[in-house]
Amino acid sequence: MSETLPEPIDPETARAAASPSAPRPLSLRGRAFKALALSPEPPLPEWLAALDAALKRSPTLLQGRAVILDCAQLKPEPDALETLMAELKARGIAVLGIEGADTVAAGLPPLLVKGHPSETIQIPSVPAEPEPQVVTSITVEGSVRSGQSVINPTGDVTVMGSVSSGAEILAGGSIHVYGALRGRAIAGAARNPRARIYCRKFEPELLGIDRLVRTAEDMGTALRGKAAQVWLDNGNIRMASLD
Repeated sequence: MSETLPEPIDPETARAAASPSAPRPLSLRGRAFKALALSPEPPLPEWLAALDAALKRSPTLLQGRAVILDCAQLKPEPDALETLMAELKARGIAVLGIEGADTVAAGLPPLLVKGHPSETIQIPSVPAEPEPQVVTSITVEGSVRSGQSVINPTGDVTVMGSVSSGAEILAGGSIHVYGALRGRAIAGAARNPRARIYCRKFEPELLGIDRLVRTAEDMGTALRGKAAQVWLDNGNIRMASLD
């Protein structure tokens, strides 16, 4: 003789059935994320032309990225700031906040100070918690496939395999790839100009150290397929063979 067990009941469904008029609880969660900073420089037409050239070489450079507009060097008037925002919007660049401006007009992204809202939110004080253990390095035992990202803002990233085209490595320190580097690699993201990038086979789509980036079109073909290292020297990205 068999017996049919009752279907499991979801707790939310049960509460809703018991109290149909009860308000649905609102969930709030804090989030932290990395954002790129665009820093326009005068004269603005030349800066926009350089931006257009970079986007033409690498159309996905800012696609889907969180971007903060840093106006510290430009110091635009309110009307000029609205015009600049329209120019960026026309290029498909989504600006989440604006730094370095005195005021912003209604409808523009909020003013930020060091990545935080300048005056709209008061962050309550919370009891001090034990500091988490600082991670100084990450090792990937294999390859990083297209569409995957490995991010370690506090230290080095080592990949024992390859980094495929369309994959991304972002490290606060240096990046070591023991296979082919075909995707994007950004080292020194924590403003570390001494960070370096090493790889066994040099075929990257994009390289960056301490906020300076180079696309594949800017690297030439001399190092392609070779073991190479990349570093920063007096504000310029240098590349050399390891053989």
